[in-house]
Amino acid sequence: MAEGRLQWHPAFSAAFHIELNDELENLYIEEEHMLSKKPLQIDMLIIKKEKEKAVRKNIGRIFREHNIVEYKEPDDYLSLNDFYKVYGYACFYQSDTEKVQEIDPEEITITFVCNHYPRKVVKHIGRARKIRCERQEPGIYYLIGDMFPMQILVTKELPKKENYWLQSLRNNLKAGAEIQELLMRYERKKHKTYYPELMDLIVRANWELIKEEKKMCEALRELFADELKESEENGMKKGLQNGLELAKNIYKLFKAGVSPEKIAEEFGLPVEQVREMVE
Repeated sequence: MAEGRLQWHPAFSAAFHIELNDELENLYIEEEHMLSKKPLQIDMLIIKKEKEKAVRKNIGRIFREHNIVEYKEPDDYLSLNDFYKVYGYACFYQSDTEKVQEIDPEEITITFVCNHYPRKVVKHIGRARKIRCERQEPGIYYLIGDMFPMQILVTKELPKKENYWLQSLRNNLKAGAEIQELLMRYERKKHKTYYPELMDLIVRANWELIKEEKKMCEALRELFADELKESEENGMKKGLQNGLELAKNIYKLFKAGVSPEKIAEEFGLPVEQVREMVE
């Protein structure tokens, strides 16, 4: 699970689709939009099909007809070079057309998505560009004073209630309640588009914590059947699958009112171990 570089961008794309799910009928989303034949590439381009129709979702209220999105992985930072690179993308995108002003510059927005608030960037553009940063709501900052409407989304600050999956796209989830909530939420969404791809990355990024959860959901076991099998082969006590089945049976008995002492006797286990599994 720990080998190789994690591919955050596909999961970020899935999270963004989920966040904008209620708006998708009005949005055309193109992955890795190529600006030219040269290696210039926008992380995400979002085009409104009906430009007069406002986006209601908090992360998209700033959107106009053409919307450029730059995503930084959880351990990465939005640098000043990143800012000007993406700003340049917006200028190039506007100009790379057959007709003059085929794309109205006033219909272009820029969104920077990162896990860390970019203080150095904000300080620089405030001093050098007279662009001020205004917090609109948790995790959403508008950059005011430029031709292009711009915003910064700090994912770890986004409200869980409204942006659960986007703010969960990180590698520092906490053991216990946070992991359990993730598993339960995914159980309900596992058959919907984008969720398996997003969950795959989140789990891989937090694998050491998640694989130790006693109540790992069935959907997750299906998603990571190969990895769980490998863990079993590597010598997890009694085999992970057998352990999961045992835990499931013990939990069912406990919920049915059977005491830990009776359960321990039934399965030939220490009472303390049974209590740890059900409490």
